[in-house]
Amino acid sequence: MRRLSLRARLLLLTAGLLLAGLGLVGAVVSDQVERYQLDRLDDRLRSLTELISRVSATGPAKVENTARPELLDPALDLFGTPYLVYLDANGAPAGDIHSSRLDGAALPGLDALRTVPADGTAVNLPAGDGSGRWRAVARPTVGWGGTVLAAAPRTEADATVAQLRSSSLVSGAVLLVLLTAAGWFALGRGLRPLRRIEHTAAAIADGDLTRRVPALAPPGTEIGHLAASLNTMLGQLERAFADRAASEARMRAFVSDVSHELRTPLFGIKGSAELYRMGALATPSDVDDAMRRIDREATRLAALTEDLLLLAQLDEAPEGQLDRTPMDLRTLAGDARHDLRALDPARPVTLTGPGGAGLPGPAPVDADEARLRQVVTNLVGNAAAHTPPGTPVRIGVGTVGGRAVLEVADEGPGLPAEQASRVFDRFYRVDRSRTRAPGADAGLGLAIARSLARAHGGEVELETAVGEGACFRLTLPLPDPG
Repeated sequence: MRRLSLRARLLLLTAGLLLAGLGLVGAVVSDQVERYQLDRLDDRLRSLTELISRVSATGPAKVENTARPELLDPALDLFGTPYLVYLDANGAPAGDIHSSRLDGAALPGLDALRTVPADGTAVNLPAGDGSGRWRAVARPTVGWGGTVLAAAPRTEADATVAQLRSSSLVSGAVLLVLLTAAGWFALGRGLRPLRRIEHTAAAIADGDLTRRVPALAPPGTEIGHLAASLNTMLGQLERAFADRAASEARMRAFVSDVSHELRTPLFGIKGSAELYRMGALATPSDVDDAMRRIDREATRLAALTEDLLLLAQLDEAPEGQLDRTPMDLRTLAGDARHDLRALDPARPVTLTGPGGAGLPGPAPVDADEARLRQVVTNLVGNAAAHTPPGTPVRIGVGTVGGRAVLEVADEGPGLPAEQASRVFDRFYRVDRSRTRAPGADAGLGLAIARSLARAHGGEVELETAVGEGACFRLTLPLPDPG
């Protein structure tokens, strides 16, 4: 069975509560009106019986109901008691008076009259012909052992209550219909923001992640809070999807680059092996050349594989790849100067403090010396590979701002901002056309350097501009004094 909408359910609930409230109010009002009518009737009956019980000490005088009805009926109507009965000590009727407008068959029967208590308590009696109910009060007479009983029909009171109940039912039904119709339109207007949220959610489900819930209500309301929460969630979802798309794009590029880098040495090895298998290597010198090519490409392949493995390990558990010991970056700075001079003896290399100011200063760190040596080697090799021979290089070391610093700065051509922002990306090479040495320049050196620095809690930064050289800066936290 199809479930009702929220609007219909709220309307049914409201209409049900309204119906219950109207019914309860109608019942209370009719009960109070009936009680008021009966109290008035009971007061008149008690007053008359109290008065009549003290009139005669010898018993009731004989009065004919047919004698002078034009006088008797108004008198009985004045007291609101159209029926007056005397009962003797044995409960037998000693006399009675009733209005001439009453049918004798409609009067309460003798057996019913005898059940009325003589203490002034009002009770209901059935009409003799079953046409309605009577209200009766009895009191003992003074001076003789009888009882005087006054009774009046409840026709007027019952008619009033019935009319009130009919009016309440009709007016309540009309009010219920009107309020239900008004509630339908009011709920439709009140739920309009939820429908707009529903449309927004449907658009997002169709792929439009830029959609947001409009400002449907003041921020302090429930709808306002809901819209704000949904917009926050949608912003996070959009960022998550964008990050996932970017991650997938980077992964595809990474796999493509890895495939290319692995394929090149593998093809070289396979080509040399094919030449040997086909007998194209006729002389021992040809075989030696092929073996050297195979060894060179295998070395390159092994170095690339080791770099990829190291990056994967640093991504998964960077701290687990380190064997920390106390050391000073000045040791690495001095070794880097010797390495640069060995690579290019004509290149001027100076050793200074950070920023080129003063002499080298102490830079104590708690780090893995072998891994940091790998970082500095990559920075030095990058400076040697991407600057013309003889380009001056400065190596600065010391402490700045509470951190140990080691800089490798060159006076080469520098890099534009677009290239500088990507030099730490894996497999990124500024010049993809240059001839690479075996096992080197696969575009992983700077990526490995940054990953190793971050594993130590530090960072590798680049400051460069076209024509102003490049400065790679390694910063690491100082050891804890404790």
